[in-house]
Amino acid sequence: MSSVFASRQVERLVRGMDTADGAGVKLKRVLTQDLQRRLDPFLMLDEFRSDNPGDYIAGFPPHPHRGFETVTYMLAGRMRHRDSGGNEGLLGPGGVQWMTAGRGVIHSEMPEQEEGLMHGFQLWINLPGARKMIPAAYQDIPAANIPLLQLEHGISVKVIAGHYGEQAGSIQQPDTQPLYLDISLPAGQQLDVAIEPGHNAFIYVYQGSLEVVGRAVSAGHMAILSAQGEGVSLATAEGARVLVLSGQPLNESIAQYGPFVMNTRAELEQAFDDYQQGRLA
Repeated sequence: MSSVFASRQVERLVRGMDTADGAGVKLKRVLTQDLQRRLDPFLMLDEFRSDNPGDYIAGFPPHPHRGFETVTYMLAGRMRHRDSGGNEGLLGPGGVQWMTAGRGVIHSEMPEQEEGLMHGFQLWINLPGARKMIPAAYQDIPAANIPLLQLEHGISVKVIAGHYGEQAGSIQQPDTQPLYLDISLPAGQQLDVAIEPGHNAFIYVYQGSLEVVGRAVSAGHMAILSAQGEGVSLATAEGARVLVLSGQPLNESIAQYGPFVMNTRAELEQAFDDYQQGRLA
């Protein structure tokens, strides 16, 4: 007799907050600074979505980062990246850029179009203190190189990072072992997703609605998942698209001010001084 899947439950629902960043880009901030300890190693999650170029066309002009990683995932539209080291790349629909800021980078992220839908996410993941000052690095992954599993009943699972069953994602990060899935569930379907024991986990519904152990989660909401369980059981009556994320907590102190994430105030002050003196990147 098969065992019953023990799902984590919804510990807390969080509604994304409308805000702006960069040069006034309108976005929805889902994971905020007050949740960083609870969702360690994750620091931030933003969703940007608009078909009005005025909401996003000014983009994110040159700005610095140090001490963590950024993951930009585009669903629609294109974003061009340039940095202080002369690196440049174009992120297209369905593609992912995984940037390790490390000791420092100054970069810009600018939309490549003047009209049409721009939709995607930016996730920030912490780095352990011992690796915060490594050289900056990039992994630009086009949509065609990201595994997309077509399961029964029209269910699809895009494996950006970590593993779904035997399928490895495009990114493996040993420090935090992140799982990053984009799942599409047609109406009336259900899916169990395994999550590593001891990892902090949450889901973000960006289309439709679903239930986790009887708890409704509608579009624009993040559900922080409890620590107990084999993973998460997702069920939907109307259909849903959802991000599933989990990671190994670092259990280190977090000192953040804007684009710098370090372990101590002194390290933050050093980051500001390095930036002002032209030593950051």
